[in-house]
Amino acid sequence: MTHRLPLCVLVLLAAVSCRSEVHTAPPERTPVAGFEIVQSWPHDPSAFTQGLVFRQGRLYEGTGQLGRSSLREVELETGVVLRQIRLEPQYFGEGIALRGNRLYQLTWRSQEGFVYDATTFERVGRFTYSTEGWGLTEDGESLIMSDGTNTLRFLDPDTFAVRRTVKVLDAGREISQLNELEYVRGEVYANVWMTDLIARIDPATGRVKGWIDLSGLLPREERTGNEDVLNGIAYDAAGDRLFVTGKLWPKLFQIRVVPQ
Repeated sequence: MTHRLPLCVLVLLAAVSCRSEVHTAPPERTPVAGFEIVQSWPHDPSAFTQGLVFRQGRLYEGTGQLGRSSLREVELETGVVLRQIRLEPQYFGEGIALRGNRLYQLTWRSQEGFVYDATTFERVGRFTYSTEGWGLTEDGESLIMSDGTNTLRFLDPDTFAVRRTVKVLDAGREISQLNELEYVRGEVYANVWMTDLIARIDPATGRVKGWIDLSGLLPREERTGNEDVLNGIAYDAAGDRLFVTGKLWPKLFQIRVVPQ
């Protein structure tokens, strides 16, 4: 099934995308794609999903909320948590990334992130940053971080120094509220908070190359009423599979992006 972009989402997107001027028209000439569901699996409905990563057959998830934040390895087919480490109660967990044998996890407003051994889940380091922490991914060279604004920061994965930044724009409009990130075939995919949209971003320029509209992904009849917003993107490069879910959602989906 495919879905078109609801007008209310277009208005919300345009309204939050520029701080100095409010626009009510959709972005011009930027392609909007729909989706098809390939497969779905159970997902822990108590998981406030903030980050999602799939590598070499393993699914990792970072969850949020004070006193409930965690880093997990999850069995894809069943949604069962195979192992997890809980963050101290003062930390609100955010995006995660995997590089080599190191897992990185942001926190929201503590301006502190953590590094774990991916094999043992032992915490082996920490780092700091001057902004809020929202989404995190990596492109093979840098960690890429969002902070809720329209800025993406490219960090040195060893020193965590900011190598460069890009402003994310669509037809000249700032696209803020960038949340969970995933690096997919040379592009940065970003959930836009409080919408059903994923932005496809050129990491070199920050230009939005296209949108994926996931409206209706979790059907109304399958909702319990406890679900929060869409958030969570993972890409299986070996199998060319794209996974998505949401905060407190009972399902995780493999989708295929289709043009509209």
